[in-house]
Amino acid sequence: MAKAKQAAPKKSARPAGRAAAKKSPAKKTAAKKAAPKKDAATELRELFEHGLKDIYWAEKALTKALPKMHKNATSPDLQNAIATHLEETREHVSLVEAVFESIGKKAQTEKCDAMQGLVEEADSIIKETSPGPVRDAGIIGAAQKVEHYEIATYGTLATYAKALGENTALDHLLTILEQEKNCDALLTELAKGGINMDAME
Repeated sequence: MAKAKQAAPKKSARPAGRAAAKKSPAKKTAAKKAAPKKDAATELRELFEHGLKDIYWAEKALTKALPKMHKNATSPDLQNAIATHLEETREHVSLVEAVFESIGKKAQTEKCDAMQGLVEEADSIIKETSPGPVRDAGIIGAAQKVEHYEIATYGTLATYAKALGENTALDHLLTILEQEKNCDALLTELAKGGINMDAME
């Protein structure tokens, strides 16, 4: 006699809505768009001006930070490089002011969070290292981070100035950019030329 086939156990039915909820949960914490500030840039010229205010603050901050690096460096070559760049930085402040003048705007600063962070990092390196080659190596690293930020910033501002047809501003910005690149190259040369090796001993 043929045995009756057992019926397959029925799968417990889940409410459709509940299953859907597990597969695609509601995004309660979806990122909200940042609300723009009242003076938020709406065109390239305004973005350019914001960038100028930012780097103007940064250059002024550097005129106060570089003397501390100079004081704590022990390598005469590094001290000379920092002293030279301090004079260039003071010139950069004047050149940025000239850029403002060339576009018919009053020179104004806007706090640069990036530069503040870089300056604070340089201070930390000085505090966390002993005087000598190790500290010198750390100062070079901190200074090059500053240079790389400035190279990126001035390169961007020069591109904006060119797009906006601000040729006088462009000339000033390219002058600064070239000096920043030269300073970075000199710091690399000092590091490779002996300071890093001395720091290893």
